[in-house]
Amino acid sequence: MTSLRQAWAALPPRLRILEPVQFSSDHWSLVERLHANFNDREAHTHLPLPIARFREAAGKEIHEHAKRFDDVKTVYVNDSWFAERFVNGTPDTMANYVRLYNADVDEMMGVLVPSARYRKAHYAYGKFTVPEPHGLHTDHSAEDPDGEGEPICIARIETLGTHYVAGDYKAHDPETQSMLKALRYWTAVPEGEPENILDELLKRETLKTIPVNRVMLMVAGNSSENSQITQHIAARPPDGGLHSAFIQRQYKLA
Repeated sequence: MTSLRQAWAALPPRLRILEPVQFSSDHWSLVERLHANFNDREAHTHLPLPIARFREAAGKEIHEHAKRFDDVKTVYVNDSWFAERFVNGTPDTMANYVRLYNADVDEMMGVLVPSARYRKAHYAYGKFTVPEPHGLHTDHSAEDPDGEGEPICIARIETLGTHYVAGDYKAHDPETQSMLKALRYWTAVPEGEPENILDELLKRETLKTIPVNRVMLMVAGNSSENSQITQHIAARPPDGGLHSAFIQRQYKLA
């Protein structure tokens, strides 16, 4: 067993609310490539990759907390967040779980991508009611406009998965590229309206859906020849809305 696999196997006792997944042989090959060089564009075309799942009790409690709110609360994790909730105030249920999530994901990233260092994070929870998602997008690094791809870990709790463009998106034919453009700007193109195109690309599996209650490793950052930044779009809630929670933590490479 390699030192990387040994380190991964040793993680569970150190984690509080997450359980590392057992990688398949194909996924281990991918993990080892990213461990050696995170900016491996061909490896990026096989992401997002599930790296952990929420323990059942944690997932249920986060979801129950989200169900208490009839709007969406979005919170950015920064120095004032920590001071307001953990130094000068009483942390709420979601803040407590986000703190544990952050610590657990940091432990896992220390094994998978040792050069990863925390950059920024945010989370959102409550009742999602917007009938259409904001456009197909990538998470970027305004702090480092010349940076290459960076690790980012996202998770959706219990409901409302996230759709993403599967495979090498530069390899799609012109018609598919036009359809993806419709989702990026949420406007009509010759191939149709964005609502219909979203359904069609899901049927074709050009778009796939991230499972809930999993921590997914993706790629954030800016344009780079050596990286494929993950293109993704939030799933649409049904009429009347749906309660959910979302956590995101992004890293820079040292």
